[in-house]
Amino acid sequence: MQRRSVRVAVIGAGPAGLVAARELRREGHAPVVFDRAAAVGGTGIYHPDADAGSLYASIRTNLPREVMGFLDFPCAAGPGSVDPRRYPGHQEVLRYVDDFARRFDLHRLVRLRTEVITVRRHHDVQDQATSSWTVKWRKVGDDQDEEEEVFDAVVVCNGHYTEPRVADIPGVDAWPGKQMHSRSYRVPDPFLDQVVVIIGAKNSGGDISRELASVAREVHMANRSAPAATCEKLPGYHNLWLRSMVERAEEDGSVVFRDGSSVKADVIMHCTGYKYSFPFLGDDSTMSVDDNRIHPLYKHVFPTQLAPHLSFVGVPFMVIPFPLCQLQSNWVAGALSGRIQLPPKEEMMQDVQALYAELEAVGWPKRHTHCLKYNQFEYVDWLAEQCGHAKVEEWRKEMYDAASKKKVDCPETYREEWDDQHLLEQAYQDFQKYL
Repeated sequence: MQRRSVRVAVIGAGPAGLVAARELRREGHAPVVFDRAAAVGGTGIYHPDADAGSLYASIRTNLPREVMGFLDFPCAAGPGSVDPRRYPGHQEVLRYVDDFARRFDLHRLVRLRTEVITVRRHHDVQDQATSSWTVKWRKVGDDQDEEEEVFDAVVVCNGHYTEPRVADIPGVDAWPGKQMHSRSYRVPDPFLDQVVVIIGAKNSGGDISRELASVAREVHMANRSAPAATCEKLPGYHNLWLRSMVERAEEDGSVVFRDGSSVKADVIMHCTGYKYSFPFLGDDSTMSVDDNRIHPLYKHVFPTQLAPHLSFVGVPFMVIPFPLCQLQSNWVAGALSGRIQLPPKEEMMQDVQALYAELEAVGWPKRHTHCLKYNQFEYVDWLAEQCGHAKVEEWRKEMYDAASKKKVDCPETYREEWDDQHLLEQAYQDFQKYL
């Protein structure tokens, strides 16, 4: 069967967009990558200005570097590393992503400082295969001069760490303190001698709480899943408490927890994640976002009615993102060329509905539709099979599981202490094929 070659707009030049561009070009397509930033890297670019970006200065990966890299481009420490630690900071991750772009000559495919305004579909009623997409874009800072281009397909890789999601706290509108999202947090200094309530106890909530405890008078980390009576001082700290979820905020400055206790707080910081946001897509995209469920999305990638001409790479969370994005991108590229056959639209929709029914049966909230915490390896191995690619290495799976357990057992020290030397040896033996 002769493969098709199509012109593809890729929205976003972070890791997902870059690996999508590489896989598309390898398949014989012609990708054009759009990004409003001045450099590749996506949300991995640190901005000291709280109004831009979403990283704080001290952020480090919560996965070992050996696990997190692309399958054929190891994230190994080397002569060019700016941070050789196993759990490096944002500078090293950005260096790695930029090295990936240089190694595979991707920069020339990217249009930087270019904002996509709208993506609109044009279709032939008689032949959906001839559908095309008009992408309207403009240079950042130029609100007058807009341009349009036609593409055969669009791959959305704009990430999901831009639009903050905040907790609904009764009474907070009349509460006199400062509210903010972790997206605006950079350094602890402005919180000197303040009382801070952190909403959320996962990765960013835990890390930021511990960092703030070095300067704040008190830090209270509210955990939605903690029992109502939870109020415990964390070991090694004199001013950091794990609390139950916030019940309400009051006009006198009090923040009340589910156990009825309260503190007079200066700041409420929401470490509550982000919303999926695709402001450039219109109704003709045939998909919607409801409580962070992108519907209807077959296998977290294809809108059922428009596959393979519209796709999303990098939607799932609580995963190892780079390898997952690589396999999703290969799947998209193969579907567009005809190398990989997707099921009929009706069958894809049945799969989506079956997923929803399964999640509802186990009490999984709608907002966790794209959370693959418990089945990511089943998913990526399925993707690998679709693509004709080898399955993800066993050492990578074992190292991820070991690191996840260590993070729960030793949240203070898991980045510095580990006991997976045998897996490290396997990883670096595999890496010799690529280094």
